[in-house]
Parts: sequence; structure tokens; C-alpha cells
Amino acid sequence: MMPNWTSDKEGSLSEFSTKRALNQVEAISKKPHYVGSNEHEVVADYLVKELTKLGLETSIQQGYTLSDWGNLVQSKNILARIKGSNSSKALLLLSHYDSAPHSYSKGASDAGSGVATILESVRAFLYNKTPHKNDIVILFSDAEELGLNGAALFVTQHQWAKEIGLVLNFEARGSSGPSYMLMETNKGNAGLVKEFASANATFPVSNSLMYSIYKMLPNDTDLTVFREQGNIQGYNFAFIDDHYNYHTAQDDIQHLNKNTLEHQGTYLMPLLNYFSNTDLNTTQASEDYVYFTIPYTFISYPFSWVLTMVIIALALFIFLLFIGRAKRILSLREIIKGFVPFLGSIISTGLISFFGWKALLILYPQYNDLLNGFTYNGHAYIAAFVLLALAISMLFYHLLSERKVTINHYVAPLFIWIIINGALAFSLQGAGFLIIPIYFGLIIFGVFIVTQKSNKTLNLFLSIPALIIIAPFIQMFPIGLGLKVLFGSAILTVLTFGLLLPVFGAFAKKGIWSLVFFVLSIGFFAKAHYESGYGYGKAKSNSLLYVYDADTDQARWATYDKNLDLWTKSYLGENPKEATALNETPLFSKYNSGFTYAAEAPKKGILKPSIAFLEDRIVGNQRFLKIKISPNRNVNRYDIFANEKMAIHNFRANGVTTFGQKNSLYKRKGKKILSYYVVGNAPLEMQFSVNSATVFDMELMESSFDLMTNPLFQITKRENWMMPTPFVLNDAVVIRQKIKPSQVIDVPIVQNTTVERSQKTIIRIENDSSEVK
Repeated sequence: MMPNWTSDKEGSLSEFSTKRALNQVEAISKKPHYVGSNEHEVVADYLVKELTKLGLETSIQQGYTLSDWGNLVQSKNILARIKGSNSSKALLLLSHYDSAPHSYSKGASDAGSGVATILESVRAFLYNKTPHKNDIVILFSDAEELGLNGAALFVTQHQWAKEIGLVLNFEARGSSGPSYMLMETNKGNAGLVKEFASANATFPVSNSLMYSIYKMLPNDTDLTVFREQGNIQGYNFAFIDDHYNYHTAQDDIQHLNKNTLEHQGTYLMPLLNYFSNTDLNTTQASEDYVYFTIPYTFISYPFSWVLTMVIIALALFIFLLFIGRAKRILSLREIIKGFVPFLGSIISTGLISFFGWKALLILYPQYNDLLNGFTYNGHAYIAAFVLLALAISMLFYHLLSERKVTINHYVAPLFIWIIINGALAFSLQGAGFLIIPIYFGLIIFGVFIVTQKSNKTLNLFLSIPALIIIAPFIQMFPIGLGLKVLFGSAILTVLTFGLLLPVFGAFAKKGIWSLVFFVLSIGFFAKAHYESGYGYGKAKSNSLLYVYDADTDQARWATYDKNLDLWTKSYLGENPKEATALNETPLFSKYNSGFTYAAEAPKKGILKPSIAFLEDRIVGNQRFLKIKISPNRNVNRYDIFANEKMAIHNFRANGVTTFGQKNSLYKRKGKKILSYYVVGNAPLEMQFSVNSATVFDMELMESSFDLMTNPLFQITKRENWMMPTPFVLNDAVVIRQKIKPSQVIDVPIVQNTTVERSQKTIIRIENDSSEVK
């Protein structure tokens, strides 16, 4: 349920205007503005000016942070504060303004939409001169796309962080669809649930199952840092549909859905009015609540009710079975037979959907080009598999069930749903609201037991909760988790069909209905086939890098693509070799993508970085090092790797340690030490210690994101139906080399005419400099 924006007029100055918010998005997303780019500074300056136009005094927070992902960057946060009349805790409005690197994303949805929502809402709030007790802090954070670094800089280093009582964070992981509310808290969510209900958002869309699943996935936001590092809780508001545009060159204003942007505004305006005046301490709680939404309504109750509700449902179910048997309405033989079509439908649908999608990936290998797992024709496939599930269910019940025994066969889905809810009560209590449609099913069951008649109108009315509460997940799961879980949607369709059996069971010609659903399914498969190609606005992603190995003096073209197109083949050739050697030092990517193919490339006169060992001394069994790496060309990123046997202690990079570091050992996954995103061509300086007996084995990759514009290469521009692959280092000129000195001179330090054997200074002479360090 979401608003429908239709007007192109700006509307009243006292209200949130989607048109004005769109104008802000357009200004922010003219060009890619990733950290380190020139446009990044342009957008930062624009936001400062916009806040100043609102009459707010702005400030800039700048500094280095090293995330627990191993990402180092100098962030530039933009801040403003609106003073309240009697503030104890401040309300924080949060969104990030940097766009994703590597893929030419313009960041219209992610997260220009969030920034614009805040700017327009604050404008209306100030115009109305809304009285408020709490201070309101506005934070446009930086470097969210790199590792939540800007948020970490604020939480760990800004004096205002200790004053924040609640965060409202606006995000995006797609470009359309409803905006879902997700809570983040270290304790119970009861306070957040109650206060959100009191704020009366017009179109709330949320449920506690979504957040339970969200916490299991590697999808953090800036708000996660506030919760983990500052014990500050809050609400995320994010939309996820059209996931294929996420972090791509198609994240532009043309693809941003206007109704979605309007939906974000319908959240912030009432929440800003409410939380700017309420006691933010009331959001703290130790108890957890189940919550879910139906149109215009937000419903919640304690976790402690979940198991009790399941037990009551089971008791009522057994009681009705007993009454039905006593009145000879129910037959044990027919009840047992009722499990056959239901379980048959579930198993058949699950297997056909699971292996059907596997087969489609073979038939359409281009689907593997989109790393996020949701294709441009994904909605057609959802419809096709759902209709196929309905066709299979109708067929099973046509063959194995009759109208006169429908109520007997209704026992099977009720029993299985109660068992499912019993399991959820112990393992996933956030899904506790799924018991509610079962109660309505029990009412249908009970009415028939009492009256021995089936009321079609009543059955249809009592089936509405199942459609409102359960059916949305059929579409939501593949959108959020990828089409690989289509089999889950198909199975959920059959389970929902089972709850609606009193309605569908009354159909006299189930065989014909099965055929109708099957034909409709084939129609959507045909639609998906017709839309399986690429085109402008639905582009094929591809990748190309130039990698020069300074140690072997060899250059290669490299790609992550599984399916090469004419553009990549023009550099890699028709039969490129597998890029096995390049994957020995794997670069981080969200979906663990590795290089697929590589081919020999011409060597270019690219200046290598300068490596200086500023300190290299041994004290006892520890070797202390300080290494400075300086670029000799315009670069954007350094990736530093080390042999996994090197245990690194007391690691600092550009003067900072990992936030949340608990002991001296530097935690890392695999060979990667860090990825440093360069701002202003500033050098990288690392300081750490290792065991003196450890063999020093480190390597760097220096990358510039200028392959397409570098005059040394003259790369052909992509066709308009192509775009750079997101989530990976792309369109980059890379230099790869070992971090090692060319000569070592050991000079013992003499103190009081005696040689200190426990300490010596090592002077290194570097390849790229004749100066003794």
C-alpha cells in the first residue's frame, strides 16, 4: 500500500512536495559522485548551500575511519542542527550523499532520494514554524557505499553523537516499490513499535518477519553503525523493487519511481512532527513485539503471545476435530486422503519451480550477468511460477478431491499451517503474525462444523486476511532475495491456496481452472522470453580492467564476465584464457565475484607508486614497520594484501585503527588487509608489527577509475544497451606489485659503548627513489 503521485505541480509550501523533492534528486544525481571524484565535492557544496538556504547553520566533519570491512577513507560529513525548546535527546535525520563507485551510478535512488526527502521535509517543517521540544540534527553522511565510514566517523568522534536519542534513516536498494520500515535496536523493539504506531504514518508497510530476515543478511546501513557502535536505535526506510538498477548506471532520476519518493515523504513528515516533540527515551524497551501492517493500519503485540496463540489455535483445532467426528461430519479416511493433494501440490510445485529456474539459467545464460539475481523480466517470472503453482494445485484437487469432502480435506492445510507456526514460535518469532489467518480459517472450519453448511460469501470474507497478510510475501521474497528463491514463492502460493481451500474447493470445474492457470502461466513465460534481451534502460552489464604486474613486467586485460559480448571480446579476443592467476589475490566484491577471463595487453607507460619504509626495527621478537605508499599518478584506490600466515598487530592506517577494535591482533578475512579509497591523491601510511621470524610477504594493487578516459588507452565507448558491472572494481587501470625494498642495511644502535643486541635499525633503499630512508 503506497501513495499515488500524479501532480506535476509543486503544491502548497506547507506540505511535502514530491515535485520539489524530485528537483533536489535531479540536482544531486546529475553525475556519478563517488568518494574521491570531483563531482563528489560539487554535491557536497550543493547540500551545504541548500541547508543554508533553509536558514540553518551547517558544519563539516572530516576525518579518516577504517571500517571492520577493512575499508579506509577520509569521509566528509555534512551537518546541521535545529534547536528545540526543551531538548533532552536529539532526533537525527540521516541519509548518505555519496554514490556507488566503479559503475557510474548517479545515486538518484541510493540515496539521493533520501537526501531529497529530508531536505523537502525539513523545508516544510520550518515553513510551518512547527513547535518542537527536541533538537533535530541533520546528517548527510559520506562514504556509506564504501563501508559506512561517514556514519562511523560521526558516531565515534563527533560530540553530538552522545546526544542522539533516535535515528530516522532513509535508504534504497532499488528504484521503485513501497518503502519498507525496518527497526534496528540492540534490545527489545517494543518501545519503537509503540511509538511508530503513535506517529500515525499514512501508508505504513512493514512487518517483524522482514527485519528478522534482514538481520540474517549481509545488508548493513548507516543505522547499523549507530546501533553497534553507539547503542543508538532507530528506523530504516528503504525501497527494494527494481533491484537490477541498484548500484548501476541506471540509478538515475528517470528510473526513480515518483510514487516511491512520495511514499518516503509520507513517512518522514508525520514522524518528524511526532518525534520532535515526544520523549525519545520511551523508545527504549527490553521486550520484543510482533508487528505487521494491513492497509492504513499498523498492528502489534508481544512476542510472549506467539506461542500461546499457537497453542490456543491447536487446542481449538483439536476441539473442532472432536466435534466434527462426534457429529459424523468428518471422516478419518477422508481427512487422511486430504493430505495427498495438499502435500502433492507442495512437493510437485517446489521441485518444478526449483529445477525450472535452474533450467532457465541454462537456457538464458545472460541472466547470470546481473549479479543481484533479479532479472529485468523478474516480475513476469514471479507471475508465471505463481500461476503454475495454482494450476498444479487445482489439478491435484481436481483429481483427488471433490466438493462434498472439501471440509475434510481442509484439515490438512490447517494442521500443517499450525505446525509451521509452532516451529516459527521457537525459531523465528518475528513471523508470529502468520498465525492470524489460521484463526480465520478455523472460524470457517468451525462454522461448517456447527451449521453443516458452507457459506461462500462468509468463506470469501474470512479468506481476506490470508490474502492481505501472507500473499505479499509471494512477491516480496524473490524481489528481496533474488529469483533463486522462486521455489519458495511457489510453495507459499500452495500453502496460501490451502488456507483458501473452502473458496477454491467450491469450484465445480477445477480441471478447467487448472488449464486456465496453466495457459496464463505459459503466457507469462512467453512474456519473460520476449523481455529476456537487453536494450536501452535495461542494459547488459560488462567489465574490463587493465592490470599491469610490475614484478613480472606483464600486462593483461581482465574481466569478471561469464558471457562475453562484442565490446569485451574486442579486447579479450574470441578465446581468452581463464584468469586463474589473477584470482590468487582476490579483490573484495559483494557477491564474491572473481576474474573469469584474461588476455595479454600492451604495456603502457604508467607511473608506479613510491614505496618508502619509514620505520623497520626489531624489538625482542617483534618487528615494527611503518610503510608509506605515495601515488605518482591520479589514483582512486589501493588494495593491500598479505600472506595469511602474517599475524599483524597494532595496525594503524593513516593514523586510525579499526573502529570497534578490541585487542592488538588485526582481524582480516583471507589475504586482504585493507582497501583505501583515495581522496585528493593523499598517500597511504601503514604502521604495524609482526613476529620477527615471520616472512614479510605483502602486495598492493593501485587502481585508477579512468580506463575509459585515460589517453593512453583510447577505449571504445560502450553501446547504449551496455553498462559497467556493479559491485566489482571496474573500468580501472591497475598496477600490481610486491611491497618490498631493494636493499637492506643493518646498522646496530650503540648505547654507552655497548651493542644493544635486542634492537637494531634497518635502513631501506627503495626502487623508486635514490634517497636513503
